[in-house]
Amino acid sequence: MSDHALRLLREQPHLAELAAFPFNFDLIRADHGEAVRLASGGPLEAVAGDDTGGTYFVCGDGSVLYADSEGSAGIIGNSVDEALEVLVGLPGWHDYLGLAPADGEEKIRAAVAETEEEIREYHGIDDERTELRAGLGLPERSPVELIGLLHAALLRTEPDFLLLNAEEGGAHDLLDRHPRPALWETVLARGRTDLTLLREGSAWDEVAGDRARRALALRAAQFDRREGDLPLLRHLLRHEAEASMTDELRLAAVLVGLHGCAEDLPLLYEVRETDYDTWCGLGGMPEPGADPAELRGWARDLDDSLFGTDPADEPLFTWTGLAHEQGLVELARAALIRRLDDIDFRVYCDARDGKAMERRDASPLGSLVHEFEQLGDTFQALRAQRLYVPLQTRAWDRVSALLRLARLEREEGRFGAAIRTLASLRDTLAEPDGGAGDSGSGSGSGSGSDKSLGHWQRTNLGAYIVEEHYAVARTAATDTALADEVRAVTVAAGELLAGLSGTARANVERHHAGTADTHTDTHGTTDTHTDSPTDIHTDTGANPDAGVSAEPTPPQPSAG
Repeated sequence: MSDHALRLLREQPHLAELAAFPFNFDLIRADHGEAVRLASGGPLEAVAGDDTGGTYFVCGDGSVLYADSEGSAGIIGNSVDEALEVLVGLPGWHDYLGLAPADGEEKIRAAVAETEEEIREYHGIDDERTELRAGLGLPERSPVELIGLLHAALLRTEPDFLLLNAEEGGAHDLLDRHPRPALWETVLARGRTDLTLLREGSAWDEVAGDRARRALALRAAQFDRREGDLPLLRHLLRHEAEASMTDELRLAAVLVGLHGCAEDLPLLYEVRETDYDTWCGLGGMPEPGADPAELRGWARDLDDSLFGTDPADEPLFTWTGLAHEQGLVELARAALIRRLDDIDFRVYCDARDGKAMERRDASPLGSLVHEFEQLGDTFQALRAQRLYVPLQTRAWDRVSALLRLARLEREEGRFGAAIRTLASLRDTLAEPDGGAGDSGSGSGSGSGSDKSLGHWQRTNLGAYIVEEHYAVARTAATDTALADEVRAVTVAAGELLAGLSGTARANVERHHAGTADTHTDTHGTTDTHTDSPTDIHTDTGANPDAGVSAEPTPPQPSAG
């Protein structure tokens, strides 16, 4: 990191004036006009701007991020010194965002010469460039070298320097349109390396014993299938079974099964019998003694429906999950934000055109909420959940979605919003078919056709609803402006609690009494990061964030 040139500009007004004009790096314009932040949460300091409304930011590692006034952003230098080399050496740099070293010296020099001739028609740049370079100690580089620096910097923008609107959470577009590797290529690189090692007969235990490396090696084998891979596939299958049911376990079983060897049936049967989840997930597998053709047919059917040989056909969440698992958190986050932005824009266009939101967005939105929470990004999870809620048509699904929304709003410190969401939740309990309803305890027994909430008081969902009311009241109590609203939520919690079944009510009361003591410090203040419980043992095994899966389900047989 070098900020030598920036210090000189701040210390010497004459040099600062030269940088501002004609090179459009103006220290006085260091106000971007809208709040922005990096998706990674890294530091970001505005240091200068230009006459088009663009802003130059310095990131935590010293890289310079330029954000224009049209919603695009990109890294233009590894340091302020390097960025100024580009700005001073290429005063028309905006026109060269599409150039790359691969374009060749002739094309690059011709483009630069044409732009600079146009600039000289309005003002000088040559003497000014010489003077500013000397004053800042910048080296003199050829246009070809500078384009190389700019191109390399631009390609570093995403994922580590993805710029967001701080209030709405949407990502800026990239400044350039240079091609980047597909997400799967970056994620799969380690797996391809490990697959090569396995095929060479080395690192079998190291790869198989590491969950992330094993999963990536199996994915690499999925897209590069060879006859000689059967021994290593068997090895990976045995180890993957230790993780219980995963997509990669199913994949390993399919890849082994596609070889059609009858001697693999006992191994596959043993893996299937690992626990209840594997027994369900590998259902339909031929029993030991079956014909090899039957095994191959079973594997081929699963392969055709779930896997295949083209990595581009895999769902986004396959690659973001594997990226997260191997520590590529910002790569996963950037891809997920881009997908959420696409859905958000489609929803905006539909609303503008008077169209209803499409149900097809419900599944990816639910997955996005989950993936963002796995990354610890509650802000983006909240964005996705707000889009997800209106897509729920059944009352049970709406209540489950609203409950999760309230929790996310609480965790983000948006207590007023969480209180309003809980009021909507109570309205739905009172009038499942969408009537105005009483926002009190609600029985969910309206006269309409939606009976999905008929027994919510006897499920874990009911307990979670009450707990979230208490959690919001407890955390929102720190905001004195919400005193009346907090009292109303507390009263509603008591009414809801009174309507729960005996076991559920007893567990909530016991837990509420414990948290009331635990989250109050010696000064009588409350902890604003209280979580609703996830271990209340009521009549079913519901999960507060599972949407429709929170509905009562029949008991499952024990493993084995």
